[in-house]
Amino acid sequence: MQTDAQGKIELQLPDGSTRTFSTGVKPIDVLREIDPAKVESREIVVARFNGHLIDLTYPLRESGKLDFVSVDEPEGLHVYWHSTAHIMAHAVKNLFPEAHFGVGPPIEHGFYYDIDVDRPFTPEDLSAIEREMQKIIDADNPFIREELSREEALRLFKERGEVYKVELLEGLEEPPSIYREGDFVDLCTGPHVPSTGYIRYFKLLSTSAAYWRGDENRPILQRIYGISYPRKEQLEEYLQRLEEAKRRDHRRLGRDLDLFSIDEEVGPGLVLWHPKGGMVRHLIESFWREEHLKGGYEFVYTPHIARLGLWERSGHLDFFRENMFPPMDVDEVPYQLKPMNCPFHLRIYKSKTRSYRDLPIRWAELGTVYRYERSGVLHGLLRVRGFTQDDAHIFCRPDQLEDEVVRVLDFTVNMLGAFGFKDYEVYLSTRPEHYVGTLENWELATEALKKALEVRELPYDIDPGEGVFYGPKIDIKIRDVLGRSWQCSTIQVDFNEPERFDISYMAEDGQLHRPIMIHRALLGSLERFLGVLIEQYAGAFPTWLAPVQVVVIPITDAQLEPAREIARKCEEVGLRVWVDDRAERMNYKVRDAETQKIPYMLIVGKREVEQNLVAVRQRRVGDLGTMKLDAFLDRILNEVRTKAFEA
Repeated sequence: MQTDAQGKIELQLPDGSTRTFSTGVKPIDVLREIDPAKVESREIVVARFNGHLIDLTYPLRESGKLDFVSVDEPEGLHVYWHSTAHIMAHAVKNLFPEAHFGVGPPIEHGFYYDIDVDRPFTPEDLSAIEREMQKIIDADNPFIREELSREEALRLFKERGEVYKVELLEGLEEPPSIYREGDFVDLCTGPHVPSTGYIRYFKLLSTSAAYWRGDENRPILQRIYGISYPRKEQLEEYLQRLEEAKRRDHRRLGRDLDLFSIDEEVGPGLVLWHPKGGMVRHLIESFWREEHLKGGYEFVYTPHIARLGLWERSGHLDFFRENMFPPMDVDEVPYQLKPMNCPFHLRIYKSKTRSYRDLPIRWAELGTVYRYERSGVLHGLLRVRGFTQDDAHIFCRPDQLEDEVVRVLDFTVNMLGAFGFKDYEVYLSTRPEHYVGTLENWELATEALKKALEVRELPYDIDPGEGVFYGPKIDIKIRDVLGRSWQCSTIQVDFNEPERFDISYMAEDGQLHRPIMIHRALLGSLERFLGVLIEQYAGAFPTWLAPVQVVVIPITDAQLEPAREIARKCEEVGLRVWVDDRAERMNYKVRDAETQKIPYMLIVGKREVEQNLVAVRQRRVGDLGTMKLDAFLDRILNEVRTKAFEA
């Protein structure tokens, strides 16, 4: 919209009214007129003009719709964190003048900044940086935005020796903007809070090494993580959650409970499952297979490698090459480690003629795939290079699509529920800008996904344009006990692969028709899911999943044989049991069993042997008293059968 001849603009305000202002008016001045208390409280941190976030101090030169965003809204909090990252960088520059800066974005919780300095930061450094940040906040310096030409920005950052900013500028196509705050200058698109004094409570959390742009061939920078909030209680609550997250960290628990390891000699991102972790994985896989058989799936098994031509045909070399390991030559023919299972399933489908009566076909595979992830992003079980996908592909007719999606949704909810996950975020991702297939097919598939969600009354958000290039999808993110979201389940409709592999079925009309292919994963990668499970339960798996369900502890060597007989009876009914016959005091053994998070302890002393009883201790609960072994077995077997979540 244009300004009028008198240099006035019309602004539609949050209450729906329209008012006239002078051209160049700033959102903060508009807010001061309509609600001065909010300017004083500094709860409004950014504006939204015609749908785009802008600084509160940005001059408005055209008419439009103006809204205000508080720090308590997700967008406002991200701006708050982004501004704190700049203040932190300013403080670092004051204390370490030789420092050079990479990027400093807000993240899901807080912010970080990558900084090139001569040595790693110490805890004492972080404390000093915090003190310097407080000085900058107390100074209440304004954040001042300037828009420069690319050449001006390059000259500015070259003069300041900011080689990483220069590299970023050289990759920009749009004219850049900078922000000045005191004597600190940063390359940034913004927006920011109006001044440093808006930041109230903050904490620098940790440091780590990070490759520039995640590339292990580039310089190693020092990354500082931090958090900030407008209210003290918010910061304290977050820090408490962070401590709880550290207690639940699957990498530490994996080591302490002897579940898995990642060995540098084997290779980063490649998991070694130890016997206890292997047992948990076996239990999950067995349950997965049982449920798939009940759900009408058949199992297929496919190789770990295939000729490179298969990946050319599937399109993975075009769309996924950067995530694939380099090819290897076998008899002078290039072969490729598989990053996906789907091309193999398509080749199985194509191995014979299919009839409309054969459909739907549901094939499932726990298929191990390999993807090249940069070293800088690997993270325990949550981001690895070799992992096993809970994978399945459904081939169906168009008239079967909605019913199949409903079946998958039901299957997903039941499967996740068996592991204690009841809280989800559901997203329907629609057609992206670049896509394959006809608009008619996209509309058919999107409507089928939408109807399936509505039939099952699953609340969902639309994620516009975030479908994969070959079709729309449903993503289900589980929320754990700390409120963190994890992407596990996905349902994707694919028009591309059936076309590329020219698969078909003979329809009732005697003609060949193209089936629809559904990619679906319920748990996602088993490695990632197990990492989430370990953190969900803090390593204290429910009884049905615990690698060791019962430990029998004789008080003295005189009760050793009775203890072994009790263990034998437990094993006969299918329990996983261990007799702790170590030459240690009983109290030590009890504490160790608690540390190892074993659900039940059976204490066997002289009195228990004489009365044919066991003294039962339950994890986290303590002493349950003495009881007959049969009574205990009834109790624990019921827990296993019902997959109870609390042991």
